[in-house]
Amino acid sequence: MSDTPVIDDQFVAAVRRDMLKFAQMQLRDAAMAEDAVQEALAAALAGERSFAGRAALKTWVFSILRNKIVDLIRLQSRTTNVSALADDEAGMDETFEALFKANAHWRPEARPFGWGNPEDTLRQERFWEVFEICLNHLPEKTARVFMMREFLEFETDEVCRKLNLTISNCNVILHRARNGLRRCLESNWFSSGEKPC
Repeated sequence: MSDTPVIDDQFVAAVRRDMLKFAQMQLRDAAMAEDAVQEALAAALAGERSFAGRAALKTWVFSILRNKIVDLIRLQSRTTNVSALADDEAGMDETFEALFKANAHWRPEARPFGWGNPEDTLRQERFWEVFEICLNHLPEKTARVFMMREFLEFETDEVCRKLNLTISNCNVILHRARNGLRRCLESNWFSSGEKPC
């Protein structure tokens, strides 16, 4: 086995900024995000001999960070009060209702349209930058519920327990998040190709 380290200073410098940005989006606490990134990098350095190369190094390090974040969210949820979710989302309800006619059918100008070949789009790094911007435009707690469910892969009932939500409330929040992301992506990515938000 080579004595050359898999994880060097150059890699850490390149990946740390992205890790910190991701952790801050999930944890909503700069100090806690910094701690999670430091712990993930320390764990990666300590376990670099176990890195088998089956995944990209960045993906492997991010999976360590993801696990740290899941643990912190589970721990933090015991003390986090998220009962004010409805306050952040009042405007989203009005926007959502404006998409439909009185007979509950889509207004022609608001009707969803084809997004082209999703596989090609998902491969484009710029898409994820726009997606992140769209995610950041959602109400903070709505984005957190969405990311817990869809990215961190918490089961819906676990999200509900952690955030003290009912299943129906959680489903409404997820619906709002998906609709908000759809509208943002349609206007800033799919309708006229790549363009900044």
